[in-house]
Amino acid sequence: MFTTHFKMTAQPFVEGLPVDRLQRDERIQQGLARLEYLAQSGTVALITGHTGVGKSSLIKLFLDSLSRNRYSPLYIHLTHGVPAGGILRLIVRSLGEVPKRGKESLFLQILEKTKASEPMTLLAIDEAHLLPPVTLTDLRLLVSSALSDRPPLKIVLCGQEPLRDELKRTCHADLLHRISVRYHMPPLNRDQTATYIDTQMRGVGASEKVFEPETKSLIHDYANGFPRQINNIATACLLNAAAKNLQKVNAELLNATMAEFHLP
Repeated sequence: MFTTHFKMTAQPFVEGLPVDRLQRDERIQQGLARLEYLAQSGTVALITGHTGVGKSSLIKLFLDSLSRNRYSPLYIHLTHGVPAGGILRLIVRSLGEVPKRGKESLFLQILEKTKASEPMTLLAIDEAHLLPPVTLTDLRLLVSSALSDRPPLKIVLCGQEPLRDELKRTCHADLLHRISVRYHMPPLNRDQTATYIDTQMRGVGASEKVFEPETKSLIHDYANGFPRQINNIATACLLNAAAKNLQKVNAELLNATMAEFHLP
């Protein structure tokens, strides 16, 4: 295993990292600044970006930063489309309740629970591009159902570009107008890619010099700056280096790895 070969405490390039190992690059800081505004003053936020760009890391860092005295964060990660009313049942379960039958009953459950909660409920829906159009209408009704000045909850919609296109449809105009925070997350630039690789290596006790500077630049080109693809390429390089009993990943090894592993 390459972790033993390079004297690592864990695998460096994996998803689902703990918050203390997530890189806070400029893209993340820009996103956090906008989401902090949502927490203070907004109602709905829209975070979009290409798959594997780091949107989930941004959401994880944001939710972790919230004061639990002021906010009660809920996180729903969709893996497939949900049927009509399905998102309401997921929200009810996230609130610790047993879903009742019927959409009206589900609405009332959510509104009663969130209004009774002293910390403001903040709901983040990851992979929200998987939501069917009718579900977006349900979410709009949730944030506009409050009789008081304060909405019953705040919502972060996080997903790929089709979500942004869907929200431009006339039927979603009311929800679109309630979006006070918009952020389209770009990929890493060349310098950020090098820093990302170094940060992940240091995070597991390995030397950042394992990847030569030219190699980091080439990885950026191959991956187009997308962290998930950087992870795949860097891991394949480490596997190849360990198999060949090498201590460095240079351009020659990288190019051979790309061909051998059929990576794009």
